[in-house]
Amino acid sequence: MRSKDYRRPLLAGVALLLMIQPAWAQTEPPGEDPAQDSGAGDEVVVTAARSVLPPSALPLTIDIIDKATLDQQIAISGSVTDAVSTLTPSFSPTRQKLSGAGETLRGRSPLYAINGIPQSTPLRDGSRDGFTIDGFFVDRVELIYGSNALQGIGGTGGIVNQVTVGAPRTEGLTGRVLLQGTADSDFHKDGLGGKAAGLVQYKAGRFDASVGAAYDRRGVFFDGEGRRIGLNLTQGETQDSRSWSLFGRFGYELGETARIDLIASRFQLDGDGDFVALPGNRALGIPTSAVKGTPPGEPAASRTESLALSLTDTSLWGGNFVSQIFWNRTHDTFGGELAPIATFQDPVIAPVGTLFDQSENRSRKYGGKISYERGVPGFEALTAIIGFDALWDSTEQRLIATDRIWVPPADFRSLAPFGQLNLALFDKKLRLAGGVRWENVAIRIDDFHTLASTTYDGRNPATFGGVAVAGGRPTFQDALLNGGVIVEPMPGIRAYVSYAEGFTMPDVGRITRAIRDQGISLDNYLDISPIVSNNREIGLEVKRGPLDASVAYFWSSSDKGQLLIARPDRIFDVQRLRTEIEGLEINLGVALPIPGARVSIGYAHLDGRYDSDTVPDGKVDTDLDGTNISPDRLNLAASYVRGPLSARLQTQFFLSRKFDGPKVDPRNDFGGYAITDATVRYETGIGAISLSAQNLFDKFYIDYSSDTRLPTDNLSYFAGRGRTITLGWDYRF
Repeated sequence: MRSKDYRRPLLAGVALLLMIQPAWAQTEPPGEDPAQDSGAGDEVVVTAARSVLPPSALPLTIDIIDKATLDQQIAISGSVTDAVSTLTPSFSPTRQKLSGAGETLRGRSPLYAINGIPQSTPLRDGSRDGFTIDGFFVDRVELIYGSNALQGIGGTGGIVNQVTVGAPRTEGLTGRVLLQGTADSDFHKDGLGGKAAGLVQYKAGRFDASVGAAYDRRGVFFDGEGRRIGLNLTQGETQDSRSWSLFGRFGYELGETARIDLIASRFQLDGDGDFVALPGNRALGIPTSAVKGTPPGEPAASRTESLALSLTDTSLWGGNFVSQIFWNRTHDTFGGELAPIATFQDPVIAPVGTLFDQSENRSRKYGGKISYERGVPGFEALTAIIGFDALWDSTEQRLIATDRIWVPPADFRSLAPFGQLNLALFDKKLRLAGGVRWENVAIRIDDFHTLASTTYDGRNPATFGGVAVAGGRPTFQDALLNGGVIVEPMPGIRAYVSYAEGFTMPDVGRITRAIRDQGISLDNYLDISPIVSNNREIGLEVKRGPLDASVAYFWSSSDKGQLLIARPDRIFDVQRLRTEIEGLEINLGVALPIPGARVSIGYAHLDGRYDSDTVPDGKVDTDLDGTNISPDRLNLAASYVRGPLSARLQTQFFLSRKFDGPKVDPRNDFGGYAITDATVRYETGIGAISLSAQNLFDKFYIDYSSDTRLPTDNLSYFAGRGRTITLGWDYRF
């Protein structure tokens, strides 16, 4: 790798934590239990880790965003994805669009899951997996950083697992009501939005039920100069839209330790189609905007339906048993366009420049998970987990207006047994962990013919008639290893080293639809082979007294990674090239002497490169661009929680970046910007009143994604959202 200069900051960070820890440990407030402050008390079980062992016993970087923190961030930004991005320095800034294409964690795609159910479509990534449930129904978010195969396909950058609201603990009827209103700082009429949500929970003996609904109406977004923000009509928008979310959870306690749960959800977001994009001017710094109008075709929309049945027993034969079967269906509609040069043009159907079309993804998946964990009889210091995961998915992408197939119907199957061991030595001061997962993947795609379209030689368009492609049934197997060492010399201090392999499929649909050569057979087409990423990590954590600090250095590589490369028609193709990524993450939180006051600092540095040679030689030589890696970031925050009052002030500094390499366009260099948010909440006794401001100082900026890609496209030059005010009332009964 090219950049090694931040290993010195790593060593300095480690030294700093070791030096300051004893001082903080000696200043515990009177009357507080040091064990509770040191992390020795009860810890939340991270379900995404597939283990009931505490996070400190696992060689992973794990964060948990609790309900209070999550609600606070959603009140500021409006979505779970934005909340995760804001709080996680190594997560890329969101595009503030419905599509999350290019949003990464540690430079690679994260796996979004709800209660462990993957939300992505393995063979055709529609990039809508961050918007499949309303955050009102999410109890916490579990973040596992770095490539791993804990949840199966996906997760080369990490896992973002959204855990929905749990079963009620109180007999009788309880619930929650949320009302919110949102406006830009100038209170434009078409920028007004509102949200209403409710949840009712009931418990009677062994039976419990939770049902709820949420409705969110979003107005148009405005930038820091009071201009409407442009719309990406093709990929989809969260602005000028409305969404409905339904949720139900029904449980029954089979015994003191066993229970069965049925969880169902439905999320739908539809664009209103009241505005069309107005081109900007990159040379003059004028962003894409929007004007009143009716876009052609159907507005972009997204719908996700999910059903899961789980059976758990926390003391089955002395161990923990977890099983789940699930069904999930998605229907994503993308907008279209009518242009002289467009992807769907076919002169056989209509003259070039006169044919309108748009696409939709349809995917269905079902599967099951089962695992069992317990101490090995006669050797209780050794904990073992065995399990088996299965997933089936069927996906296709069709064109709506002309009823053509863009991505052929594809069937996917994954069968994966796995085993993990965790050995505790020297009174749990030393742990050795490791395991293996065997992935067995099969794909089925029948013979198909690619679409006629318009291709480019860099200067002029040319009509392309498509080619016949022989289908196939390729299979892939791999044994994915992981292992690590954890040292915890005293409660609240731990160091670890780890190695883990991640496994996912490339965007097979995007690859197959772009085939241009004759004689291709998918049975031996290497471009659809899996992505196997190797993640190595060194970390140190200190959680004692008022101090919560961590530092982690990681590096990962994949011989055939997946990069999104832009074409002149704003369609991104996939290229399979060697990639290497390394980075440094530092987080420091300190409780101040003022009761209830806390400050925190987060920093992430990422460096990624890939092999850009026309004939790849396995040597990385070009920086990953803004479509494939996030900028360096510094997060600063101060919070106060005491009695009925809570408040938070936070600033994100996205640092400038220049990209280097033979195929880098200097117009994509990133200038950087900083955004400050604030929120305050007060419990009145009849509900909590909250007031939040995103981009408090109404700063004008071009968002990271727009600033670092498509340098000649004036329809994709989007500004970030200006000051946005949200007033809310949250009542619990």
